[in-house]
Amino acid sequence: MKVQYEEENDNRINSKRSFVKEYLIVFAVVLWCCSGPVLIFNKQMSQNANPWFMALIGSSYVLFIGVVVYVAIRIVIRTSFTKPIHEIRKVAEGDFTVRVHSQRTDDKKDEVEILIDDFNKMIEELATIETLKGNFIANISHEIKTPLAIIHSYAFAMQKVSLPMDKRMEYTDTILEASKKLSTLVTTVLKLNKLDNQEIIQKHTYSLDELLRCSILALEENFEKKYIMVDVELDEVMITTDENLMEIVWNNLLTNAIKFTQTKGRVTIKLKKEKDKITVSISDTGCGMSTKTIEHVFDRFYQGDTSHSSLGNGLGLSLVKRVIDLVEGEIKVNSKSGIGTEFTVIFKGN
Repeated sequence: MKVQYEEENDNRINSKRSFVKEYLIVFAVVLWCCSGPVLIFNKQMSQNANPWFMALIGSSYVLFIGVVVYVAIRIVIRTSFTKPIHEIRKVAEGDFTVRVHSQRTDDKKDEVEILIDDFNKMIEELATIETLKGNFIANISHEIKTPLAIIHSYAFAMQKVSLPMDKRMEYTDTILEASKKLSTLVTTVLKLNKLDNQEIIQKHTYSLDELLRCSILALEENFEKKYIMVDVELDEVMITTDENLMEIVWNNLLTNAIKFTQTKGRVTIKLKKEKDKITVSISDTGCGMSTKTIEHVFDRFYQGDTSHSSLGNGLGLSLVKRVIDLVEGEIKVNSKSGIGTEFTVIFKGN
């Protein structure tokens, strides 16, 4: 069986290597190499030179031409191959600051130039991933160290025999709270790591409005603690996607709405079904976000409002974004400082 390879056209290529130009260069070199022996031989024949002398002169000329051609080839190889390969080797050693330089001076793009551009883009992506990995390790180390330090400090204080019972109970509650936060952090990181390596989801059809109602009822106690008024407008919508993953989305978005809404505030949940799309919006009357915070709101461990940092770890919205990407949806943020925030999740209609 024959497999025919069909070359994919790349619209970025706006120049091809000239066959005529390369042929003329090769022709000129061959002509120069052949003309020399003919002229030398003709001159030696007119002078009735000794055959051995003629052979010596011819050999010297061939030796000279060989050295010139070799040096020229080495220069071309070094310029076009050796130097770029040396730069690529640095990348293999972990240096993501190097870039392979363009081989053309006319700013046109041929296959080699496109390859260089793609390789440089790959290096930039690797550098970004390396930076994110470093930041992730630094952040998670910090997030783990904080509750561990609290647990260690209060556990050490509880060893005192003379410690009053009320203080002992207070310290116990603090340790339990810190251990709970640590457990939540580890669980969230494991979920995020699992989702990062997951591409296939389990799809089935279910009632999206019913899932939203269950998510709201599960957090009813949290709403009541802050006397938050809840407005709910849900169309009856059947959707085909992963129900368990979507439950993570609604729980995180609703929890954030509660966390950042002041006492006696308002949270509004709307579900609308249109012809070609399904829209879920969750808005609050909380503290809102600045433009800078909105830009980084889905970054891991990013917390724009540090006053609430003790209530979370900055991973919830990263988890939400990953789930939305997996189910091929879209999420948008609209927020103003001091007014409130609205998250809108959009799905394609069934």
